[in-house]
Amino acid sequence: MSWFKKKRHDGGFAVQTAPCDYSRHPFGDIGALSVVGSCEKQLYRTLRESIPIIDAAIYKIVRLVGGFRISCRNENTQRILEGFLKNVNVNGISKGIDSFIAEYLEQLLTYGTAVGEMVLGQDGNIAALYNSCLDDVEIECGNSPLDIRISAVNAFGEKTAVSYPELILCSVIMPEPGKIYGTSVLKGLPFVSDIFLKIMNALGTNWERVGNVRFAVTYKPTEADRSFTKERAMQIASEWSKAMKSREPKDFVSVGDVSIKAIGADNQIPDSAVPLRHILEQITAKLSIPPFLLGLSWSTTERMSSQQADMLTSELEYYRRILDGTVRKIGGTFLRLNGLDDDFEIVWDNINLQDEVELAKARLYNAQAEEIEIRNKKG
Repeated sequence: MSWFKKKRHDGGFAVQTAPCDYSRHPFGDIGALSVVGSCEKQLYRTLRESIPIIDAAIYKIVRLVGGFRISCRNENTQRILEGFLKNVNVNGISKGIDSFIAEYLEQLLTYGTAVGEMVLGQDGNIAALYNSCLDDVEIECGNSPLDIRISAVNAFGEKTAVSYPELILCSVIMPEPGKIYGTSVLKGLPFVSDIFLKIMNALGTNWERVGNVRFAVTYKPTEADRSFTKERAMQIASEWSKAMKSREPKDFVSVGDVSIKAIGADNQIPDSAVPLRHILEQITAKLSIPPFLLGLSWSTTERMSSQQADMLTSELEYYRRILDGTVRKIGGTFLRLNGLDDDFEIVWDNINLQDEVELAKARLYNAQAEEIEIRNKKG
């Protein structure tokens, strides 16, 4: 009796499976990145680059916030302040506080935190406004949670405390309790965005496989042709390649048992409309943008569109209240550096024509109600 018997080879063979990387879209790192630390900013930048509708929504919000004007009690002060806000240099390539506020708000929406700087000139006055990159800045607590310190970070990661923190502009939106940095409006989108990109990548791959027709040419030689099988197969392949590459229509003529079939012709591309719409609904809900503003022609009613516009207006008012502090700090610092102590008000433009109509209706209804009250008192 043998304890170690040799295994018989029955002609079979082993098959081994290997893990497949099914997420091969160009932005496959989205699924691997987490919303922590330094990866967070790169994650949000990748989201805007990979999903056009997210990038369009951010720019749409920035444009819809609109502009503003300054109102001062002293006409001379108002003229000086308006001239400064209109002509101040911004980032060395543009002028006017509108350019600074637009980039400041875009950074605020994308990362939840925005940092800027008032740059002084040789005369001690504000010479320019600068939008700082968050990669070059670090915000941390000092001796207490109310002591916020901002440091500049160089290419080697070394931190240097800013010399004049009163010239630094910093704003956050929706900060978590006990946290210094704000919360991006894109938080919560990496998961659904990764699914969206997988579907789009698979859709493109399926169209490349099924939509771009490929052919399988099969040659079955007879008993008499078996000695010339290789030569005839190469000849058939050469002539078929010439016929497919030709810009003019050509017929393919062959002798023998030759069959031609289209690869993937029987396959059907899965319908992606429903899952893509579900994902786009999640994205638009998170960004608080009505679908019709992004070119999504979903079925809606006039009443629903009006309510969505009202909700968007409240969102824009929230961002305006945050920007008020930044504009007040810039204007107040300029006035103090020029020896002026007059206060000023920030008057924002109406968001759209619908607001003008609603305000006009409200004034009309109030005037009619007041007229009726006066008549009742006289009667």
